[in-house]
Amino acid sequence: MAAVRELTRAPVRASTRATRTARPRHYVRSSHIGVAVAIHEMPNEVPNPIRFSLDRTHAAYDPAAAHNFWRALVQADRVFKVFRTGFLGKASPVHFFWGSFDLAVTRFSGRTAPRHPGGVPGLPDAVTREAYSHEVSSAGFWPGNEAFPQAAFYSYAYPEPTGFRDRPVTPGAHFDKTLGEFILPYDTMRTAPEPDALLLDFLSTTYAAAAETGGWDRKSLECPIGIPGQVRRV
Repeated sequence: MAAVRELTRAPVRASTRATRTARPRHYVRSSHIGVAVAIHEMPNEVPNPIRFSLDRTHAAYDPAAAHNFWRALVQADRVFKVFRTGFLGKASPVHFFWGSFDLAVTRFSGRTAPRHPGGVPGLPDAVTREAYSHEVSSAGFWPGNEAFPQAAFYSYAYPEPTGFRDRPVTPGAHFDKTLGEFILPYDTMRTAPEPDALLLDFLSTTYAAAAETGGWDRKSLECPIGIPGQVRRV
């Protein structure tokens, strides 16, 4: 167990992905705790992926940026969980996708969806098609990428119902035709007088746009947003 304790205390610092992949395997092998480590080495949802154990190109680490991102995730997680309480149908937990690096929460209508065409970079089509086998309204927080270099909250529907992108939503948000989803810039939320209320309204109005234009059974699927510490009345 000493090796495992050493791993948990190991500081995070700049190193290649190959080194970061090898380190946990070494510690677990040397700990004699009988745990087999299997790591899927191909990054998902990124162009030109490099196997982790062979990647000696990417080695940067910015502790301040990582800490700020973690703080944003903690706050987004808190509001997403409040939003999740207003739905009686199937809903995902608030979860983090390490491929695209976004925090998300998804509601399901209960109906099947058309077969997804696939084609997401670095992601097997079978995974995409299973994820979108049923109608969804999904929202999340994303730090952005080279094509969209700003942090933002997003919301989309699959399949996208006719009229979805034209529905009015939270002031400060807009539909991005390139991304195919509603966008609320993180800075717009962060500088709002009541950030929690603005984000919750964005989640609620974009979901309502999906549910209304998609013909969801809202009466059966929805309930009032929960109040912490109180049992929902029925």
